[in-house]
Amino acid sequence: MRQLVNTQQSEAWNGDEGRHWSDHHDRWNAVNEGFDAPLLEAAGIRPADRVLDVGCGAGQTTRLAALAATPGSALGLDLSAPMLARARALAAEEDIDRIAFEQGDAQIHPLPTAGFDVAISRFGIMFFEDPVAAFGNIGRALRPGGRIAFVCMADPARTEWVQVFDAVRAVLQLPAQGVSIPSGPGMFSLADPAVIHRVLAEAAFTDVRTELVEARGQFGRDIDDAADHLLGSGPVRHLASLLDPAGTDGPSAAGQVRDALTGALAGYEGPGGVRLRTSAWLVTAARP
Repeated sequence: MRQLVNTQQSEAWNGDEGRHWSDHHDRWNAVNEGFDAPLLEAAGIRPADRVLDVGCGAGQTTRLAALAATPGSALGLDLSAPMLARARALAAEEDIDRIAFEQGDAQIHPLPTAGFDVAISRFGIMFFEDPVAAFGNIGRALRPGGRIAFVCMADPARTEWVQVFDAVRAVLQLPAQGVSIPSGPGMFSLADPAVIHRVLAEAAFTDVRTELVEARGQFGRDIDDAADHLLGSGPVRHLASLLDPAGTDGPSAAGQVRDALTGALAGYEGPGGVRLRTSAWLVTAARP
């Protein structure tokens, strides 16, 4: 991989978190795929378009973009080697042509100038150390008149899985965390639409528009299945580490977290499994 500046995120997504998302890509797609249709509609991908998918992960949106752009092309860019390996394998299984994946930091990755017609991202653009630099780099990779469409997390108070995590924290007698919008790189770095407008304007995008969109994602077949899945995720592993900072009693801490999770998830189980609402901004902008 070429030089990067977002080292903390690179370590996470090339470590346990990246491997977890790669191994369970189908589960995470079930959580987020409700945003695919509005994202692709907003992107307005046309036949023969050249599409850049930023933070593509295991490549579901890249594959959808490649199919929409036929006979054009799609390039998925991500920091995570495990997820890109999965993306390449899935694209090969589906026999999708004119699709490629590159590992790199969107803040500095050498993208071809004016090499794309449209850029997209499904929750892959909230983790930049320098978002203006990242969007500036993406903008230069778009042809004049090119466009960007992405979804990013909105106010955490509107997202039910954040409420679940806060309920778990309460049971474990840990302080709530999900009610405020933190500063700096992270899942909610673009939750304030004023920040979105400022960052994109500084990156030389125009016609910036934000629309609140929500979808209920499936987290599991039932409460136990959802809890088992979430136990492997970064946020839940973090809760266990708070209970056992030295890592000496991990199974006990994991058991406490799992019990708290099953209790917090109880109100969200229905005939279609455990479904939780995610609230996001659907953002579109243009390169002059």
